[in-house]
Order: sequence, then structure tokens, then C-alpha cells
Amino acid sequence: MIYPDNFEEKTGFDKIRQIIIDLCISDTGALVAKKMRPFFTYEKIIHQLNITEEYRTLLLLSEKIPTQNYLDLTDTFKEVLLPGTFLETEELGIVRASLETLTALFHFFEPEERAEQYPLLTELSKHLYVSPEIPQELNKLLDEKGQIRSDASETLYEVRQEITKKQRSIDHRIHKIAHEARQQGILKEDTEITIRNGRPVIPVPAAHKRRLKGWIHDESATGQTVYIEPTEIFEVNNEIRELALLERREIVKILTAFTDYLRPFIPELNKAYCHLGEFDFIGAKAKLALQTASIRPIVRRRPVINIRHARHPLLYLSFKKQQRKVVPLTLSLSHKERILVISGPNAGGKSICLKTIGLLQYMLQCGLLIPTNENSEFGIFRHILIDIGDEQSLENDLSTYTSHLQNMKTFLRNADRHTLFLIDEFGTGTEPNLGGAIAEATLEKLNEQKAWGVVTTHYANLKLMSGKHPGIINGAMLFDTHKLQPLFLLETGKPGSSFAFEIARKIGFPNEILKRAETKTGKKQLDFDQQLQQLEIEKKHLTKRQTEVSLADDLLKELIEKYKKRVLELEQKHHQIIAQAHEQAEELIEKANTRIEHTIKEIKEAQAEKEKTKRLRKQLKESASQRIKQNHEALHKLKKRLEEVEETKAKKAPEQKRPKPVTFHVGDYVKLRAQKSIGIITQIRNQKATVEVNTLSIHVDLKSLEPATPPTTTPKQVRLTTSSSGNIVHDLSSKAANFRISIDVRGQRAEEALANLTKYVDDAILLNIPEIKILHGKGNGILRDVIRDYLRSIPEVQRYRNEALELGGDGITVVSLRY
Repeated sequence: MIYPDNFEEKTGFDKIRQIIIDLCISDTGALVAKKMRPFFTYEKIIHQLNITEEYRTLLLLSEKIPTQNYLDLTDTFKEVLLPGTFLETEELGIVRASLETLTALFHFFEPEERAEQYPLLTELSKHLYVSPEIPQELNKLLDEKGQIRSDASETLYEVRQEITKKQRSIDHRIHKIAHEARQQGILKEDTEITIRNGRPVIPVPAAHKRRLKGWIHDESATGQTVYIEPTEIFEVNNEIRELALLERREIVKILTAFTDYLRPFIPELNKAYCHLGEFDFIGAKAKLALQTASIRPIVRRRPVINIRHARHPLLYLSFKKQQRKVVPLTLSLSHKERILVISGPNAGGKSICLKTIGLLQYMLQCGLLIPTNENSEFGIFRHILIDIGDEQSLENDLSTYTSHLQNMKTFLRNADRHTLFLIDEFGTGTEPNLGGAIAEATLEKLNEQKAWGVVTTHYANLKLMSGKHPGIINGAMLFDTHKLQPLFLLETGKPGSSFAFEIARKIGFPNEILKRAETKTGKKQLDFDQQLQQLEIEKKHLTKRQTEVSLADDLLKELIEKYKKRVLELEQKHHQIIAQAHEQAEELIEKANTRIEHTIKEIKEAQAEKEKTKRLRKQLKESASQRIKQNHEALHKLKKRLEEVEETKAKKAPEQKRPKPVTFHVGDYVKLRAQKSIGIITQIRNQKATVEVNTLSIHVDLKSLEPATPPTTTPKQVRLTTSSSGNIVHDLSSKAANFRISIDVRGQRAEEALANLTKYVDDAILLNIPEIKILHGKGNGILRDVIRDYLRSIPEVQRYRNEALELGGDGITVVSLRY
């Protein structure tokens, strides 16, 4: 549901639609743009965004896609559906031009490499296929100028030959008559033969019109010149006129026959023209994307708003002409914080912020690329509801406030977890206390319905809702208190001030009046904004602290899992080495037995000759000694390898003996294995315990705990014993704050680059960063190969690839990490 009916006019989308219509090069494309509506399913939105992104890439790479003669003859074909009707010669020329465009577009996407680069456009181009028989037949019928060819039929050829012959005869005769008239002084020397009513005539001065026999067809505006067709050529002209009628009848016969031939193909052609219009529409969307620097953001199936550096497209285009820059908008709403209450000074950007959110969401669901950062995330909403501007109506007897209440009634009736609502100046239009109370109650209900929304307000009670209702957060439009002017920047997490007194002083409002107003307002009211902002800062600090503790807890769990995995690997390796030793020993014994059996056989065959027996015994003894030596060496190596494994295992797990199972209870003092921190169990549920260490609460498995002696230290000393977790949090926070998603190793030697890269990749894995970029440059590719060899050795590296061509190509490696 999109509400109200004039949603597009309210948000400015009607202007976006008109820009797209103007960018279309065909009436069909413009018609598709006029019919554009939002989608509410993930698959359709993604398809439209992807195919528009393909066309945008095509334009960026300056691919010469055919853009001429995007024609639609659907209406023309409707007129010739009945037998006996026919297309005129000019219409056939248009058909031929349109078929050439369809064929050119179809063949444009035929090359394999282009089909791989633009798969969706290639699939669409298949619907442009037209039987090559049609243009072939058309070319047999029409010449290069679009006229019916003389050889289209034998009769037409003969008629045109006769017409040409008679026209030459007339031309010869009339020039001869004009020459004689000049010699007789009837005509001026510069008189030229002309055409009137389709017949050749001679311009004769009115004074001499009786001297030249013929028929007068016309006279000049002044009446001083008459146009005479000489009697000698009159009959021949009549014959040519009759031949022209015969020519027309033959052409109609030819056109009728061709239209009869074409009629069965009309449904196929209409479909092709329809898809050609879609091609045109997609191209117009791509052109708009280039004009507004728009891209395809990340789209989620569930509702989410995570906007990064977004710009209002119409404001961007306007400022672009003025060579000004738009201040970008960044904000994030999640399931925990779904409703944003924006406050701040008038003309500070609250309304444009609201409209930007609504317009970009609507554009996205219409399949348009939007001007934002590629890391921005947008969800899909089934209902987008807005209350912007004044909807008072004399016809319906609606006041401004009544119209707002009607809108709120609709909001409450339709809002759910898939709804996005936008309200500008919430609660205004009536007595502030009453209007503020109704607005607060309405916002509470919308929050209970799990709807998503953004509202702007000056009301203090709405600013205070953030602290009382989970799901609602404050946002402030920043204001430069030194220059006393808005910055048009949104900062979430704190309310904004209206700066009424500051703005009044800036414009030179009488100081006496302002002092009187301050007296009437009272210091308590003047300090309210500062107190509210301080509360928001403290809340933000607490939230940050909770996040840090959660991060440390997750890190601890990850380290425990890695430790368990490593111990298991060492145990498996231990058993593997022992099994390998047994196999090698059995193999040595088997070889020795085989050698002994072979020796015994030789002794028997030699009939126990003493010398040979002695020699064989000596060989057997030497062989046995050698086998024993090899066994000792092998066992020594195996023993050494086992010792190395045990030593490694001992380092990784200094406490191999697991303690006996202990039953824990709420109130027991415990500590984490291999940690010094002591805490107290506050809750046990599903084999997991909540342990409070100083002021921090962490959730761990009971298996990772062991009993501890209650601390005898003072609270200050207890805090000191838990500093290790604080250091972990501080270190992680520092790494997260300073981490950049790209590292530049250009110009570095391979050893230096690998050293820097190793630390960088380790930090990225530790912080669960999904994707990083390595800038190594192109050159001879040596540094790139060294880096990629290193990346292949890291299990956490899922894959890597070259950056997009326009963003650096093979000079940058984009790495995706497992997390």
C-alpha cells in the first residue's frame, strides 16, 4: 500500500518520472515509464535493479548500442488487421527502419563475451528476434529512398517506362516552345519553366497571354504573370495523368499483397515492439543513474534501513547546475531501533531528510538505482505511508489538523512490521500540549505494531520517548552555534534543539523582546535541551559499553572453540603417528621374514654346502643387523615426533587433565579456565551461566567455569583483577575504530609488504570483517603474485578477485573472508 494517492507529488517522485520519460527515445518507452509502479517482492526488485545496472555499465564503457528508430507500429498495425486493408509506402518505410533496429539490437548481444557481461539484457534481446524473411521481402519491395521499386511487378515497370518516355517528350517540346517565345519577345530571357497543379507551365507576362496558345492554370499574386500550359503538350499531359492513375492502382495492388503477407507476423512484431519499449525504458533509467551518480545498494528481503552517504536526487541535479555539493545523509535503523525522531532548527534539513528517505525507498522498489553508497542496505516494505505538508480542504471541510488526524487513523489501521511511515512536524496544527499528547500516544501504538518510521518534531515529549520506549531513537539536525547557521547534518542518538533564541538574535530581533521571552520561559525550560542531550550521551556511552562487553564475550567464545579444535587436531595427529609406526614396524618384520625364507630356500637348494651356507649366514646376519638398525632409527624418529606433538600439545593446553564435573549454583564464585578474573554466578539456564565480574555480565558455558575462592580484596582491588578483560575490550575497540577496509602496499618490497599485510589480515579476521581490499598496483605483477600466494595459504580467505575495471582492475585485490 502506498499512501496517500498524491504520494509521488509529496515526495518529488513525479519529477523523477518525468525525467525518465524525457530520457526515453520512443513513445513506447515513455508509456512504460508512465506506467511504472513499485514492486513488493524481492525477486522483481532485484531483477529491475540488476538489468538497469547492466545498462548503466554498458553506457559507462561507451558500448555503441543501437539507439536509432525505436519505433512502435502497434497502432498502425491495428488499422490493417482486416483483409483488403493495406500499409502505405511511407508506413512500410517506417516498418523497415524499425525492423533494422530490432535486428541490430538482437545481434548486438550475440557475441559470447557480451552475453556473459550483460546476461539480463541478452535475455531480453532474445524477445526482439524477427524472422529475417520480413526485412528481405521489404528490401525487394522498397528502394533505398523508401519508394516502391519499379521491378516490384511487370505492369508497374511498363507503366513507369511509358511515363518516363512521355515526360521526356513533354520536356523537349515545352523547352522548344519557351525558346521560340523568347525569340519573339513574349518571354524574358531568365524565364524558367515551372509546375502548377502537377503540370508543366510557362510563366508569361499578362500583357502577352494571348500570344501563347494554351490553358491558363494560375496567375501571380500581382496578376502581372500567368502560368500557361501550351496546347501542344496538353494531350500528352493528360495521357501521363492517366498513366499515373494506372501506376497508383498497381502500387495499391502490390501494397495489399505485401500487407496480406505481413499480417500473420503482426502479433510477433507487436511483442517485439513492446520489448523494444522496455529496452528504451531501461536505458532511460540507466541514463538517470549516470546523471545522479546512482548505484545499486544492498537489498534485503526483510525491512532494514542502513543508509550511507545518500543524496536527494532532485537536490543533487539542482546543485550540480550551480556547481554546489549536497550534504550526504547517513542513518541506520534496525529491528531494535526502528523509529527515528528528528528534531532541530527550522530550515535545518529535517523535512528534506524525511523526503530523501521516502523518495529513495520508493525509487528502489520501482527498480531505480539510487544516489547512495554501495554499502547502503535497504529492505522491502509492503506499506509506505507519509504525512507531509498541508492537506486542508475547503471542499471536504478539513482543517490542517483534521487532515493530519485522518492520516494517522490510516497509519494505525495499516501499520505492521512491514510498514514504513514518514511524518513531518508530528502533532502540529493544534494546541501544543494536546497535539503533543495525541502524537505521543500515536507513536507509542505504531511502535507496538513494530512499524518502521521517521518523524520530525519540535515537541519535547516526543524527544523524551527515546528513553522510555525501546525501538525509538532520537536524531538531531546539527547547528553551528558560532556562525548560527544549520549544517544540514543528521546525528542519531541525541535530540536536537530548535535554537529559537539564537536564530532570533542572528536576524536582529529586538533584544528587549528576547530578554522578556527568556524571563517568561524560565531557566528550567531553557536548560531542558542541554539536560536531554546529556542523558542521550550517557545512554549512548552505556550502549557502547554493552557492545564492547558483547564483543569481548564473542571473542572469548571464539578462542575457546579454536583451542578445542586445536586439541582435537593434536590428538588425531597423535593417533595417526602411532598407527603409522605400527604399519612401518609390521612392514619391516614382513620384509625380514621374507628375507629369512628366501635364505633358507637357498641353503636347501645348495644342499647345505658349507661355504655357501657360511656366506648366506653372514649375509643374513648383516641383513638382520641392518634391519634392526633401521628399526631403531625409525623408532627414534617416531619417538621424537611424538615428543614434539606432546610438547606442542602441552604448550597449547598446559592443563590437560580435565577437572571433575562440578555442580554450580547461583551465588557461587567461579573463574574462567586459564583466566584470573573471579566473578559470581547470577543465573543458570540450559547449561549456560551468567557471571558478573565487577560491573560486567558475561554469558558462558558451565564447562568453561571452575570453582573459585571468594575474593578478599577491596572493590578497588577486584576491579584491578578484572582489568585483563577491559584491556581486551579496549584493544578490540581500538582496532575496530582504526581499522580501514583497504591497505596500500604499493612501492613496498615483497618482504615489507607481506609483513604489513599479515598484521592487517589478522586484524581483519579478528574483527570479523567480511571484505578487504589490497592496493598493490599493476607493474609487472610480481607483488600481486606474492600477495595472492600468501592469501592462498590462509584458511580464513574464502576467495579473492580483481577490483572492477573502472575502480582499479587488477591493480587491486578484493578479498572475501570467512566469518
